[in-house]
Amino acid sequence: MEGQCGDPFATTWRRLDGIDALRGLAILLVLLNHVNMRLFLSHIAYGTALPGLLFSTLVWNGQAGVQIFFAISGFLITVTSVRRWTELSRVSVIDFYRIRFARIVPLLLLLLVVLSILDLIHAHNYVISARTGGLSSALQAALTFRINVLEARKGYLPGSWDVLWSLSVEETFYLCFPVVCWAVGRRKCLFVAALLTFVVLGPIARAVLDHGNEVWYEYSYLGGMDAIALGVLTGMIFSFAGFERFPFRLVGLSGIALIALSLVFRRVPALVHTGLEMSILAIGTCLLMTASARSGWRSPTVLRPLLNLGRRSYEIYLTHMFVVFALFDLFLKCGQPGYGILPLFLAVIVAAGALGTVTARVYSEPVNEMLRARWRRDRNGVAVERSAQSTVEG
Repeated sequence: MEGQCGDPFATTWRRLDGIDALRGLAILLVLLNHVNMRLFLSHIAYGTALPGLLFSTLVWNGQAGVQIFFAISGFLITVTSVRRWTELSRVSVIDFYRIRFARIVPLLLLLLVVLSILDLIHAHNYVISARTGGLSSALQAALTFRINVLEARKGYLPGSWDVLWSLSVEETFYLCFPVVCWAVGRRKCLFVAALLTFVVLGPIARAVLDHGNEVWYEYSYLGGMDAIALGVLTGMIFSFAGFERFPFRLVGLSGIALIALSLVFRRVPALVHTGLEMSILAIGTCLLMTASARSGWRSPTVLRPLLNLGRRSYEIYLTHMFVVFALFDLFLKCGQPGYGILPLFLAVIVAAGALGTVTARVYSEPVNEMLRARWRRDRNGVAVERSAQSTVEG
């Protein structure tokens, strides 16, 4: 691990195949769900040859995919923060915000520019209705991490805007995390108690605090924070606990079982009414992350395409609706052929993966590296200046 003297802007740590596979699964669920939604809203029936549970598991689990992302985010932020600063109490608030800014904001701003232009020229599928407040309201909500609040109050935005609801939850977590680490990081019992509080409040938010609002049931802050909190707790255990006799295989298989059961039986009334369906999924994700990371699990070749999706999941998530809209419009122009539905799903997965990869390589990764390098130079310059001043004064 890197100590406090390490470079907080370093990006050379080894990737974990287990994490990338889970990210790949999450983005795949989102892609399948959004293609399915286009078909559903256009009243195009399909999938009758598949068993009902299998069909719903494949194409109605986009929300579950986002919940997996939340758990992964909490885990990775905790583990990487410990590697950068040794202890959570030593997290540099400014450096943390800079690192998150470099990774997230450049692509988000580019997306908002493109979406604003498409709205202004009244492009099909991209116009924000006056009912939801128009372009200015959407921009304000996106930049203040309140897309979820806007949609809960006024209705859904176009698909490319709607996906930003999850950033509203995740960015709120990123804003609070370093401050909380700095304030109570040394008092781990208090920190753990706060995280457990969010774990308890997550199901309550989904079962009670949504007040019958379908959008808020899925998009609320607290409704996603339990998965993030579980990820943070898992990251703390991963970073600080001993694992000499850790039963990796048993824990990993338990995680797979919980994820599979959650995806298949997520809509069971007893789980929905108690709000536990997403919590169980998050627990399974955390178990599988811990087992795969600690055991050094390496992916078989057959899963490489899934890992590649996972490694570009952020870029794919923000840009995939361009692909979904374009290919679905082409599908409609071809007469909605029944034999074209499976190729439509496959084409969206491949094209979204390709667009995400190009976006990452051409734009988001170079900008990320440029910003980190600039802040690294600034940080080193300040350190040298302080060292020189101390020498003179001494």
